[in-house]
Amino acid sequence: MIDGATFRRVLGNYPTGVCAITAITQDGSRAAMVVGTFTSVSLDPPLVGFFPDRKSSTWPLIEKAGRFCVNILGAGHQSLCRQLATSGGDKYAGVSHRLSANGSPILDDANAWIDCTIEQVVEAGDHYLVLGRVHAMEVVREEDPMLFFRGKYGGFADLEHSAS
Repeated sequence: MIDGATFRRVLGNYPTGVCAITAITQDGSRAAMVVGTFTSVSLDPPLVGFFPDRKSSTWPLIEKAGRFCVNILGAGHQSLCRQLATSGGDKYAGVSHRLSANGSPILDDANAWIDCTIEQVVEAGDHYLVLGRVHAMEVVREEDPMLFFRGKYGGFADLEHSAS
């Protein structure tokens, strides 16, 4: 059997992008969670996915909203990432945003955003697999993405171009 520490250590050698999942809840408040498990799933129909922890207190609020926006964070968004990942309080204090056509928060500083409705939620061990149908998307700025690697946040180093 694989223990949790070994699992994390080995998979920590694979970098992941960092995104903020945002939504307006049924009572009209704003919800946000940070994930490192976002992925594209299908071109036809356009689907994306992410894996919230089953213990998350934010995920049930987003699930009940039925829609969400994926905000792709840039390498310079570490303080924004920490703020949105913190439990309790106003995660949006000082965070500039607007609402998508679907009514989900688009963070003004995000590199790109993807506006979705929940297509399907599947139980997957200690997480859920959330499939989102994409309704709109846009690249706002082409800056380095925020990456999570070996327990740390950082950016992308283009070794092919930096060697010249």
